[in-house]
Amino acid sequence: MNYSDEDLADLDAADVGADPAAVLALQVETLQSQIADLTNRLLRSHADLDNLRKRAEREKQDTARYAISSFAKDTVSLVDNFERAVQAVDAAAVEQDPHLKALLEGVTMTEREFLNVLERHGVRRVTPKGDAFDPRLHQAVMERQDASVPNGTVVEVFQSGYTIEDRCLRPAMVVVARGGGKGQPKTDEDPAAAPQQAPETQRTAADTSSEDTTSTADGMSGEQPGAAGHDPHDSSGTSNA
Repeated sequence: MNYSDEDLADLDAADVGADPAAVLALQVETLQSQIADLTNRLLRSHADLDNLRKRAEREKQDTARYAISSFAKDTVSLVDNFERAVQAVDAAAVEQDPHLKALLEGVTMTEREFLNVLERHGVRRVTPKGDAFDPRLHQAVMERQDASVPNGTVVEVFQSGYTIEDRCLRPAMVVVARGGGKGQPKTDEDPAAAPQQAPETQRTAADTSSEDTTSTADGMSGEQPGAAGHDPHDSSGTSNA
């Protein structure tokens, strides 16, 4: 049972002749309760201070890593313009005009240098064509029926995306496929090539069965004239017989 300081004071004032041992026991119990309460508060304060220190350190690191986010977001728009300029040039015109070809090479080199500078500061371009759709990095602007790829595959990129360190700076604007199977492995082989082997196997089995039947018939009826050297797989010879 815990007693406050006021209870002990009232006890001492009301009963001066109380047992000193009982009064001392009450005082010890009260002091122990106060010590436990203060210890709990101290531990909580230490925990709060430690969490505050960790949060401040994390915010400091994030500030250093993502300080250029606003600047980088504006800069990637310039890179987009370089990319559009390169894509807008007609390849045939470039081959015919050496001045245009030199200009295109200069624009391409400038775009590449911009990307290299951004990468040195943790900013990277995201071109997810052929990858699975990731809502953290991609923004689907439309869907397209395409059974040749797994469902949810990015089949076209309207605008490249960018990441800064492990965060998305700007999502890529993409077209997502619908209609394909779920979880189909991505291979370079034609998906229609595998089923075509089944008829070939059946044809081989049929030829083997036909050859066995012909051999059995020859054994029963005897060797026919002109049969020597006949190839059972030769369709012309079979039809002449």
